[in-house]
Amino acid sequence: MDTEEVLDVFRACGALLEGHFILSSGLRSPRYLQCARVMMHPVQGERLCRALAERINARLADGTIAGGGIDCVVSPAMGGVIVGYEVARQLGVPAMFTERVDGSFTLRRGFAIEPGWRVLMAEDVVTTGKSSRECIAAIEAAGGRVVAASALIDRSAGKVDLGVPLVSLTGLDVPSYDPNDLPPELAALPAVKPGSRGLA
Repeated sequence: MDTEEVLDVFRACGALLEGHFILSSGLRSPRYLQCARVMMHPVQGERLCRALAERINARLADGTIAGGGIDCVVSPAMGGVIVGYEVARQLGVPAMFTERVDGSFTLRRGFAIEPGWRVLMAEDVVTTGKSSRECIAAIEAAGGRVVAASALIDRSAGKVDLGVPLVSLTGLDVPSYDPNDLPPELAALPAVKPGSRGLA
């Protein structure tokens, strides 16, 4: 799938939003990709995740992702859970997710990573990479070896560094602003926080 095909899916699902959004990083943006709106449509979610899994397998085959394979997929809750599950299903490996406990990601619910397992960290959208890096740290603390990260959308357009290869369906260069340095047209709009981080 190319960028326009991916964005067409988001548009068809009402998941490409315009306005003034507070990102999970605290930064502000005039566009927001609400992956949950896509994943509520299983056929569309499967289509995107199948394309992403195919891209991951291609990177394994060409050596971009080292290590010989993937033993499991681990995602950060909440946004990455469904994407990670479907990518794992496409790859034929187990899926797990981390949750915040006292502000830090950890595995719960009986999830356990076998020592040395080659792990794919799967997100829905990567912007600054903060949640992804925290999830990677939790995987490594649990004994896994993160060989790659994946996302449906890389909002950094390839600029984010997660310390491992990042495989995405597409990259977008969507501007993000410090809340104290907003352009006037964005500052004039009411700010909305559509993500899940920080919700009670």
